[in-house]
Amino acid sequence: MKCGIVGLPNVGKSTLFNCLSNAKAQSANFPFCTIEPNVGVITVPDERLIRLGELCKPERGVIPTTVEIVDIAGLVKGASKGEGLGNKFLANIRETDAIIHVLRCFDDDNVVHVDGSVNPLRDKEVIEAELQLKDLETIEARIQKTEKQAKAGGDKQAKLALELMLQYRQVLSEGKNARTVELSGKDEEAVARDLFLLTNKPVMYVCNVDEASAVSGNRYVDMVREAVKDENAQVVVLAAKTEAEIAELETYEERLMFLEEIGLKESGCNRLIKAAYALLNLRTFLTAGSDEVRAWTFREGWKAPQCAGVIHTDFEKGFIRAEVIKYDDYITLGGEAACRAAGKLGVEGKDYIVQDGDIMHFLFNV
Repeated sequence: MKCGIVGLPNVGKSTLFNCLSNAKAQSANFPFCTIEPNVGVITVPDERLIRLGELCKPERGVIPTTVEIVDIAGLVKGASKGEGLGNKFLANIRETDAIIHVLRCFDDDNVVHVDGSVNPLRDKEVIEAELQLKDLETIEARIQKTEKQAKAGGDKQAKLALELMLQYRQVLSEGKNARTVELSGKDEEAVARDLFLLTNKPVMYVCNVDEASAVSGNRYVDMVREAVKDENAQVVVLAAKTEAEIAELETYEERLMFLEEIGLKESGCNRLIKAAYALLNLRTFLTAGSDEVRAWTFREGWKAPQCAGVIHTDFEKGFIRAEVIKYDDYITLGGEAACRAAGKLGVEGKDYIVQDGDIMHFLFNV
């Protein structure tokens, strides 16, 4: 999974990225690695892994699941026409699965705003307008090509694609995002995926506030929440500057004390990572034993064989059955052997829909 951080210059994108990169997954000492200067792989915080690690004491340790974060340099007005480094960064956004849109929601005379004043709604509109214009350019080019296919051969698939593209052109021309178009059926969903429209990606708004507003937000946050209430988008409030200070602390205990002092139960970075994970309907199943404890990512609604394939394709091809223990039972009873003895280990077939937190063992034959 890859999320792109976007926003105007000086709204706190790079500060946020650096927080994430130095966070050391604040729930435990899990690793972070940088692929490129502006791309990082960060771990998804999961307290369940810590408890399983303490219980199983695995030889190879605890391995969390990850999210890839891309720090996309500040977009400016005219980016869709190549202003600044617009085309390059719009291309970077196209490669991501979801967008983390950072909005400046704090006053600070020492941090210059590119447009002279703090107004998160105006900033949001500037970024969205650039993405919409780029999408409109994409759609216009695809319509010309698809029209010829639909007319020439009476291609039903081309006609369906053309109808959807015309809907996209209409909403984008009205200054709306492509995700506002309601898709009907798998065929339309396939066409939509193939278009790679920027404004079709799920979005999360991150309100970057001052430390005093980190717990309850402020008037700028209220403005954002009201503006996006019909978008089915998540809003995360955090103070990037404060998060940077938390990330620099050496121990987990020090970070917890800092958070308690400012009235937070969990860091903003942790909340953001979890929200990004949920944004794409991603869930986690677990494997646990004396060799390793590990988290695996799957999409909500996946069945047991698909999840087996996450570990290895052979597991899916030769799937026989899955042994499933619920996390709470595993912790309460103290491990797999006790769960077996208590009848808390379920044997599931190909139609079992895997649940978040399931501890699984797959049997297969290839």
